Amino acid sequence: MITRKDAEHVAKLSLLKFEAKELDKFTRQLEDIIVFVDKLSELNTEGIEPTSSVIPVLNVTREDTVKPSFTQEKALSNAPDKEIGLFKIPRIME
Repeated sequence: MITRKDAEHVAKLSLLKFEAKELDKFTRQLEDIIVFVDKLSELNTEGIEPTSSVIPVLNVTREDTVKPSFTQEKALSNAPDKEIGLFKIPRIME
C-alpha cells in the first residue's frame, strides 16, 4: 500500500510539487500503478521469449569497405573558417 508519505517522497525525488488535493490523487495513482504491476506478475510467461518489439525486426547492415574519399584540402575547401587542418567553429561553452 502506498501511503501519502511514500507519495511525498516520490514527488520530492522527482522534483514535483503538489497541493494537498493533488497529492491525494497522486497517491491513489501510484497505488493503482503498483496494483497493476503486481497483477502483471501473476501472468504465466513460461516459455515466452523476451522481446523489445512485437514485430520481428532485423538490423540491416553492410560490410565496411574502404572507398576513395575527399582529401583534407577538398573537404575544407568551402569551410568559412579553418585552422590547422580542422573546421573552426565559434566557442559554445566557456
